[in-house]
Amino acid sequence: MDKVMAYYNQFDEWGRLNREPLEFLVNWHYIRQHLPQTGHILDNGAGPGKYAMELARAGYEVTLTDYTPRLVEVAQEKAQEFELLEQFQGFHTADARNLERFEDGQFDGALMLGPLYHLQEEADRVKAVQELHRVTKQNGIVFVAFMTRIKFLTTSLMFPDHWKPHNSVDQIETFLETGTFNHADEGRFTGAYYFPIEEIKPFMESCGFESVGLIGSSSIVGAMNPEQFDYWRERGEDEFNRVMNLVYKAAADPSILGVASHLLYIGKRK
Repeated sequence: MDKVMAYYNQFDEWGRLNREPLEFLVNWHYIRQHLPQTGHILDNGAGPGKYAMELARAGYEVTLTDYTPRLVEVAQEKAQEFELLEQFQGFHTADARNLERFEDGQFDGALMLGPLYHLQEEADRVKAVQELHRVTKQNGIVFVAFMTRIKFLTTSLMFPDHWKPHNSVDQIETFLETGTFNHADEGRFTGAYYFPIEEIKPFMESCGFESVGLIGSSSIVGAMNPEQFDYWRERGEDEFNRVMNLVYKAAADPSILGVASHLLYIGKRK
């Protein structure tokens, strides 16, 4: 986990979501659709807090955690910059596998949009989801991000030198068996675990959640470049909103799950 902290100490995660706006827009659409109208929400592994800020703007009470102290500081600075501090109940450096600072059933809903794919050992993934289950109220809605094995296979074949050691078919075959990836170039993307799509719902259900949905966060337009996206923006607000409604609806189509870089699992705590 030291490599996770080192990576995020130098990586601009806030900027990534600005550069890849579709993931944020699609996720936020489904988060707002499924959360209760009011309540106390945990953003667990929030990074610099981009989703947390939107939750606060929407009137929710928010508690934020992240494993990397620098990102917790950035999130607190953002909340102050946007004049949202009064909506926050706390900013905490915390490991998703250990949320002992929080009570059982403390939160009306929760987000965990990063920690799970950084935990390469199954026992650690189970522990993190069990902790999420523990601190969420009965029938509370949770949102959990996954990265998938089949999408990363595609990425590896397209850009092998960018994702070393996946410039070797032996390494790719090993990855498809284990789901674990560790970048050969120092300082590049932290070690990660990639799920088979068909195992996501059973995994979450085994930890006490009822599956509500599984969403392709980049929907059908994840491969669009900025100029292509801007074409629809420039046609006016009404037409752009109609296009985005098509994008939101398509995000729930199971046929696209294998081409999305991130998936959003939506579940209910049983």
